[in-house]
Amino acid sequence: MGKTLNLEEIPYCPDSCELFNRIKDLPAAAFFDSAQPYSRRGRYDILTASPLDEALPQLPPSAGEEQCKTYFGEMSRFHRERYGDIQPAAQDLPFCGGILGYIDYDAGSGLNKLPPHSLANTTGRSSGAHLHAYEWAVIQDHLLRKSVLVALPSVSSRRRAALLSRLSRPVALAGSFFRLLGSFQSNLTDAAYKSAFEKIKDYITAGDCYQVNLAQRFSAVFEGDPWSAYKSLRGAAAAPFSAYITLPDNGAVISLSPERFISLHGQHVEASPIKGTSPRHSDAHADENAARELCDSEKDRAENLMIVDLLRNDLGRSCVPGSIHVDRLFELQSYPSVHHLVSTISGELRPERSAWELLRDSFPGGSITGAPKRRAMEIIAELEPHPRQVYCGSMMYVSADGRMDSNIAIRTLLCQEGNIHCWGGGGIVADSQWHSEYRETFDKVQKYLQILEKSSA
Repeated sequence: MGKTLNLEEIPYCPDSCELFNRIKDLPAAAFFDSAQPYSRRGRYDILTASPLDEALPQLPPSAGEEQCKTYFGEMSRFHRERYGDIQPAAQDLPFCGGILGYIDYDAGSGLNKLPPHSLANTTGRSSGAHLHAYEWAVIQDHLLRKSVLVALPSVSSRRRAALLSRLSRPVALAGSFFRLLGSFQSNLTDAAYKSAFEKIKDYITAGDCYQVNLAQRFSAVFEGDPWSAYKSLRGAAAAPFSAYITLPDNGAVISLSPERFISLHGQHVEASPIKGTSPRHSDAHADENAARELCDSEKDRAENLMIVDLLRNDLGRSCVPGSIHVDRLFELQSYPSVHHLVSTISGELRPERSAWELLRDSFPGGSITGAPKRRAMEIIAELEPHPRQVYCGSMMYVSADGRMDSNIAIRTLLCQEGNIHCWGGGGIVADSQWHSEYRETFDKVQKYLQILEKSSA
């Protein structure tokens, strides 16, 4: 007989930011946010903090192939040994304690047999993986309008009572602010972007690859509380796979991602890559035309299909043969600043595999590398001036009961060592035009940059 979870219902709060305010001062506080009430696509929010002091297996930022494979194997073993006797909750909960955090894009270098990206001349460092083992969480269900504190059996009744007391107390927020100390600066001039673009086109013409995602990084110095920045951005650019993770020394990851990487529920695997983007317009007629043109774009549909094929191959490493299906192809999804084309691929995980092997064999997501994945990643490492760090990595959790979900960390900002970084990228194919691709990198993140710059003026 497995160990049962402790569930205690608490008052539902329509905006989970109010609840997170009550725990965000605790160590390693994290908020996985479906962006209610701004977004209508998500259902659950996850709030947690104060992970175990016990050290998890570590993934060095410069890990090679064998180190990476060993790491995911050790994480699978850790999860199995610590949580193997946990009974799933009677009600549907996405996370009941377990492993939560993020994995840097650069951790994918070792998994795909690339040398690690040079970390010279960059502020901050890739952490490999930033994951913690949590014993409790608050789950907000916006469909049923219910909220519950769920705790593993290891959490004492005294500690649960202290958490319930904390969650019931309003928090004074006076004095919280966030301010840039200068405008955002890119690590690529338009001339440098054009030069990198032309090299990619040469590689495509030579048959090295079909598509490469090229990104630029925008950076500024900041002071104040990154949580204030998150709330400002969330109100204007809500997305269903958003997240806020506190880091040491006033650092944080701010993600407003619209894109799921991979989810696992029971044995059901699902991935939802985004490929194809068009900016929104304030004029309704122009906006409708932009959406229609995106849906009809042969170029964007071809890009999307390339990534669907890549992900079918990635999932095929872990799924039952013959179980992989494309459930939706070229679906239009609209967000505050852009329209996207989104496809959905599903499969059934093989019985001997866990979420960790599934992540290992699919990371990083193909929608933000290009195709074929390994060669595209080599070209990215050659042409982008700095490591991507959390950008295009994944904010993810693997619940104690084995359920997993993860995003692609696009529309994501990193606050670290007094600097804030924001990346914008796009896929380049044979018929891409450099100026339109360059413009797209701004279309995706310009709203975020403008909000933070305006609030600091």
